[in-house]
Amino acid sequence: MTAIFNRLSTLSTFLIRSPTQSRIILLVTAFIMLTANWSLFERILEIYPFKLAGLPFLLSLAVFFSALTAIFFLCICHGRATRWMLALFLIVASQAAYYMDQFGVIVDIVMIDNIMQTNPQEFAGLLSINLAIRTLLFGIIPAWLIIQYCPKPSNIRQELKSKLRWIGLMLILLALAITPFTAGYASFMREHKITRYYANPTYTTYSAIKYLMQQINVAKALPLKHLAQDAKMIGPSSRPELMIMVVGETARADRFSLNGYHKETNPLLAKQSVVSLTNVQSCGTSTGVSVPCMFSSLGRKGYDKEKALNQENALDVLFDHGVQILWRDNNSDSKGVATRMKYEDFKSPTLNPSCEGECRDIGMLSGLDKYIEARRGKDILIVLHQMGNHGPEYYRRYPKQFEKFKPMCMTGELQNCTQQEIDNSYDNAILYTDYFLSNVIDFLKKYDNDRATAMLYVADHGESLGEKGFYLHAAPYLIAPKEQTHVPAIVWMGKHFDYSQQQLLPYKDLALSHDDLFCTLLVAFEIDAKMCAAKEEVLMQNLDFKSVLMKQGAIKKTVAN
Repeated sequence: MTAIFNRLSTLSTFLIRSPTQSRIILLVTAFIMLTANWSLFERILEIYPFKLAGLPFLLSLAVFFSALTAIFFLCICHGRATRWMLALFLIVASQAAYYMDQFGVIVDIVMIDNIMQTNPQEFAGLLSINLAIRTLLFGIIPAWLIIQYCPKPSNIRQELKSKLRWIGLMLILLALAITPFTAGYASFMREHKITRYYANPTYTTYSAIKYLMQQINVAKALPLKHLAQDAKMIGPSSRPELMIMVVGETARADRFSLNGYHKETNPLLAKQSVVSLTNVQSCGTSTGVSVPCMFSSLGRKGYDKEKALNQENALDVLFDHGVQILWRDNNSDSKGVATRMKYEDFKSPTLNPSCEGECRDIGMLSGLDKYIEARRGKDILIVLHQMGNHGPEYYRRYPKQFEKFKPMCMTGELQNCTQQEIDNSYDNAILYTDYFLSNVIDFLKKYDNDRATAMLYVADHGESLGEKGFYLHAAPYLIAPKEQTHVPAIVWMGKHFDYSQQQLLPYKDLALSHDDLFCTLLVAFEIDAKMCAAKEEVLMQNLDFKSVLMKQGAIKKTVAN
């Protein structure tokens, strides 16, 4: 190992004194490894704590990732484009490193999808002085120097030969670094795959290419696949149904006092005769995955964005059977779920009357009476997509009168706040959700005599607030902490709804997930389909149409007992 690093020292001197494109590439590689891969080396040190006996292997890993990064740049940087490629990667690497270092996130395909779907308001919340300083020092200034001083290729053939020689040398370095520690590398590759995701910018680039290919596939015009074609409404309709489903944002089940949290974050819901389902798991760890996944029939393990967009979802099936659908959004958008439905954007004062710098979720109730009145005698499902607890600027998610828990974190740079301040800001946003959901229930009570009314609230994913060094969300599901996957779900049922609070209470601690939503919505509107046969036990709780099925011979009389 000593010989390797002596050789590297000699190479460094040679690179500086005799600049060529290949040598500039290697200098940029060294700079990026030193300034943009702190998270990578931090994770490595978590696995292999610093000890003198383990130092050779740690140095070997540093050589391993540096050599691979050098090979990556040597392969993609050619001719006059070299300076621009290197400049671009310096800026991208500096920004990716900031978010990895500050929030513990991984810039994978899910995170890139999250970034691409971020609206201007959310984007502004992620900007900070520290990000600007880091991007300037480690991104923009080095990029400008590369653009100014990177030599032009004097001879393309010679430059190609030079790159091939350096690639060969990097391969030799890899062999020398790996050979003494083959057992260690075998364990590292097999057991610590996630750690490699922090390699910057190689894994970020891989994820960006994979995301681009996914978008190309999604963009292909494919015929819409119809689902549940055997579905039929089987229950008597003495009263039309009115259900409001609230899709929550970035909410954790363990921060709801309904679930035992020590702070009173649900004072209003506690008075509303609701049932809190305490054991619900999300389909993903980001809005871009969880929202389309929960409305699809694919389930978490079978979910694929392309498949989900090219087949009907729960809303389509309901609409095909006469249910009137309205989607109101105070978040980014419906993520493709409401593409074929009536959709209203409540992120601006155009429709939302409750905008105080930021448009509030409560504004989505405005004008709903007119929508319902125009659809007398028809079943209605209204979906309200919250802004909820979207971070990291939790303090912006609620009006001043909801500043109950203090002191609060008043910045998006969570690392500058204490844990108490972060928790308080987040909990205040949960308190505002409590207010919003209670208002949704009060709104539905107005129709309780004429309609079968119900509210279902389910959050899309949770949020890390500093536990084990993780912040925000969108962690790969394989390693996602429970704080990002254990989500709240709350049900309120009016006096004429098909199910009662007493019927649901025995199931409140049952293990459920977003996978159950598709059939839950069909069952709620008394739609029977073979693909939801597993939910028959719940269907049979509806005494009104249990008898209908028995008369049709669809079930045995023993089921009724």
